[in-house]
Amino acid sequence: MNNSLRLFDLIPFQINNFPRADCISDKKDGKWVNYSSQEVQSIIDKVSLGLIKLGVNPKDKIAIISPNRTEWNFIDLGILQVGAIDVPIYPNISLIDYEYILSDSEVKYAFVANEDLYDKISSIKQKVKSLINIYSFDKLDGKNHWKEILDIAGESLRTRLNEIKGSIQPDDVATIIYTSGTTGTQKGVMLSHRNILSNVNSINRIMPINNTHRIISFLPICHIFERTAVYYYMKIAAAIYYAESIEKVADNLKDIKPNYFTTVPRLLEKIYDKIMEKGRELKQPKRAIFGWAITLANHFHPQGKTNWFYNLRLWAARKLVFSKWLEALGGQVKGIISGAAALQPRLGRIFTAAGINIIEGYGLTETSPVITCNRFEDYYIGTVGFPIPDVQIKIDEETSEILTKGPNVMLGYYNKPEDKKDAFDADGWFHTGDIGILVDNKYLKITDRLKEVFKTSGGKFIAPLPIENKMKESIFIRNIMVIGENEKFCAALIVPEFDFIKKWSERKSVQDYIEKGISRSDVIKERIWKEIQRYNKRFSHIEQIKKFELVDRDWTVDSGELTPTLKLKRKVIMKNYENLIKKIYSEP
Repeated sequence: MNNSLRLFDLIPFQINNFPRADCISDKKDGKWVNYSSQEVQSIIDKVSLGLIKLGVNPKDKIAIISPNRTEWNFIDLGILQVGAIDVPIYPNISLIDYEYILSDSEVKYAFVANEDLYDKISSIKQKVKSLINIYSFDKLDGKNHWKEILDIAGESLRTRLNEIKGSIQPDDVATIIYTSGTTGTQKGVMLSHRNILSNVNSINRIMPINNTHRIISFLPICHIFERTAVYYYMKIAAAIYYAESIEKVADNLKDIKPNYFTTVPRLLEKIYDKIMEKGRELKQPKRAIFGWAITLANHFHPQGKTNWFYNLRLWAARKLVFSKWLEALGGQVKGIISGAAALQPRLGRIFTAAGINIIEGYGLTETSPVITCNRFEDYYIGTVGFPIPDVQIKIDEETSEILTKGPNVMLGYYNKPEDKKDAFDADGWFHTGDIGILVDNKYLKITDRLKEVFKTSGGKFIAPLPIENKMKESIFIRNIMVIGENEKFCAALIVPEFDFIKKWSERKSVQDYIEKGISRSDVIKERIWKEIQRYNKRFSHIEQIKKFELVDRDWTVDSGELTPTLKLKRKVIMKNYENLIKKIYSEP
C-alpha cells in the first residue's frame, strides 16, 4: 500500500500500517523520551491548529533553526499540514547568512532551538521586514516557547484544518532549502511534496531497512540528505533516535544499538583515525595483529577474486580485531549509507571488509537529493552506484558533466527564475555541475566539480578532488586544498592532523614544533613532504603537487571555510590564505 501523496501523510500511513511506541525519540534531561506514532500525529495536529489560530496562511514561510530533535518534526509536519512552506536553516551559520535567507524567503515566523539562536535571530529581527515572531524549543525566561502554539490550538478549527489539508496538492511547494554553496552564492531550492516523496518511494524499493530496525540520526536534519532519510524511516516505520550531539554520538550508539544510519565521509574519517590511533598504542603482539588485519582489509574488493585462504584470514581478522569496531558502533549495525561528499575508497574497503557494510550514494539539494546509490547487495567501492528507480542519468559527451531527469528534480530556485533556465537544457535534463564517468558501464564515479576544475598556465586542466581525496589518506593530513589556476604547477594548502602530529613529535623527540609550532616545523614539513611524494606517484606529472604550505588552524564551518556538509569553500580559503599562496608561487 502506497498512499502517501503529501509529506504529512507519512505518519497517518505509519499509524494505519505499522504503529509503534517509539516513532521518534530524543534525550531530555538525561533520559530517552519516546513518542508513539499516535502521539506524534496528535502533536502535529495541535501545531497546525495553533498556526491557523496565529493567522498562518497557505504559502506563508516559516523557518526552523535547530539541531536534530523531535520538536523539529512536530513543527515541520505541522507547517506542511496548513499548506505553509518551511525554510530549514543550519544552526551554525553567520548572522549575514541568517539575514539573507530570512529576508529572501520572506519568513513570517522562526522556530529556534535555544537561547543562543533566539538572541541571534532577535538581533536581526528589525532588518527582516517579514518576520513577526520567534519561538524557542528550549524553555527560556521571558521568551516565546513553541508550546504556546499548542496552547492556542482549538478543536473548533479542525474542520478548517481538514479543508486545507484536502486542498494541498503533491506538486505544491513543501520547502525552500538554501544551498550552502562552495561558491558563496546562496539559492533557495524549491522542492514539492512529490519531489521528496518520489525519493522516499524510490529508496524504499532498494533499501533493506524495515519496521524492525532502529536508526540513529545525527546529520543535520535541515540538510535534504538526512531529512529525506527521516521521511523514509517514517514511511517504513523504523524507530528514529536523535543523537544528543556529534560529540555524544559514540555514547548514543551504545545506548541505541542502531541497525542503520546515514553519515558523511568526514565523520567516518574521524572514526577511522581514532581506531588507528588506538591501534598504534597497542603493545606487541596485539599491535602486530592489528596491523595485519588492516593490511588484509585494505586489499578487500568485492569485485576482485578472493581465494579460500584470503577469506579464512578475513574471518579470523573479523573475530580478533574488527568485532571490537562493531561493538563501538553499538554492536548491531547492519549498514551505513554515506553521502554529501566523496568517500575515500580505502575507507569503503576497510570498513566493508571489517563487516561494517558502507555504501555510497550521490545527489544534490536540487534532486531531493538522491540520484544514484550503491545497493547493499550490488555495490562497487569507489563509485556512487547506479540510478535509483524512476531516475535517469547521462554523461555529457563534451564536458563529461552528469545530467539527470526524474520526479525528484526541483521545481526551481525561489526568486531566481533565470537560474532555473540555466540549470536545465532544452530537453529537460538537469545539469548537476559534477563531472563523472561510468565504471563497467553501470556504476557512476564522480571525478570532480565542473566549477572546481582549473587550468594551469600551460593550458592543462586539473581536477583537484581526486588528488585531495588521495592525499587525505595520509595520517599526517587532516584537510587539503589543491591550487594552481593560471600557475606553472600544482601546489597545496594543508591542514595538518594536529593531534596525531603532536603525539608523533613527542614519540620521535621532535623539538622544533614546540618552539615554532606544527605549521612551521621543518621536521614536520619534511615528513609531510614524504607523504606527498608517496601519493604523487598515483598522478601524472602535471597533477603532482610540487610545493605546499601548512596552515596553523583547522578549517571549520564556524570559520567559514567549510560548508555545513564539510566541503571546501575554495574562494574563502583562497582569500584567507592569499599571503601563503603568494609565498608558494613567488619563491624559487
